[in-house]
Amino acid sequence: MARTWKFSDRVVLASASPRRSELLSEVAEDLVVHPSDIDESLVKAGSPRALVRALSERKASAVAAVRGNADEVVIGADTVVYLDKLYGKPHNRADAIGMLSELNGREHFVFTGVTVIAYGRKVTFSVRSAVTFRNMTAEEIENYVDTHRPFDKAGGYAIQEGVVVQSYKGSLTNIIGLPMEKLTKVLKEVQKWRR
Repeated sequence: MARTWKFSDRVVLASASPRRSELLSEVAEDLVVHPSDIDESLVKAGSPRALVRALSERKASAVAAVRGNADEVVIGADTVVYLDKLYGKPHNRADAIGMLSELNGREHFVFTGVTVIAYGRKVTFSVRSAVTFRNMTAEEIENYVDTHRPFDKAGGYAIQEGVVVQSYKGSLTNIIGLPMEKLTKVLKEVQKWRR
């Protein structure tokens, strides 16, 4: 779906995710990618929602501090998958297979936290979506991992590949890694901050 509204000031994405960059480029006329280098393992929180909010804030703040440009808008984001426990990015093939096996045939939740720092102000929000996996055989799971190599994706999968997901509820772009419906509304408000 083509988006007609565009944010005109420079936007700095504090993430190396090509999926986030692709989504954000639909509304940002001038997009720069500057991944943060925070140690995510040091960030602790009491819930998945609190964790992604804290991580997005740390990422955005770290990049904003390095760049120090008051005319730029810095966006940090973090996504986790949750089903009885947190699922981040798999470390290796066995980890990816284990994650997918645990999520197999079940509904889980995807949380993305987003922080926008602009013109001396900051806003942080989070979005939750639900995803249900189809029932897969062990062979199908192994084949998915070997074919798609999902090591840079929370939960070890990408919904846009259409292989492992049966259905979802909520924001599709949130599941991909950046809830664009909510972020676009926030950026429209941010635009007013500069006036």
